Amino acid sequence: MVTYQEFSAVDMRIGKILEVSDLVGARKPIYKIKVDLGELGVREIAAGIKDQYAPDALIGKSIVVVVNLDPKPIAGFISQGMALAVDKEAGISLLSPDSDVKPGSKVR
Repeated sequence: MVTYQEFSAVDMRIGKILEVSDLVGARKPIYKIKVDLGELGVREIAAGIKDQYAPDALIGKSIVVVVNLDPKPIAGFISQGMALAVDKEAGISLLSPDSDVKPGSKVR
């Protein structure tokens, strides 16, 4: 269990995917994704979703991103956030808003 205060420290924002490329050298199939986070700017994050999504299906998609994690090195690349996804029977599904939302909007 985490306290409400601990959970509220997690900064989740809506990001719009601008670019997708393979993260060369990673042990698992991973994409390097450029995400527009509005006033927070554009960040690059690593996402282990290559088995589930083609790059063309991701461009322009709005997703939920944790933006206040420490940067994490992955295969010589520094990931500047984490895309949130849910486990499902046949893999994963990225979390996204059900309507058009401005990049950088705070998830509450």
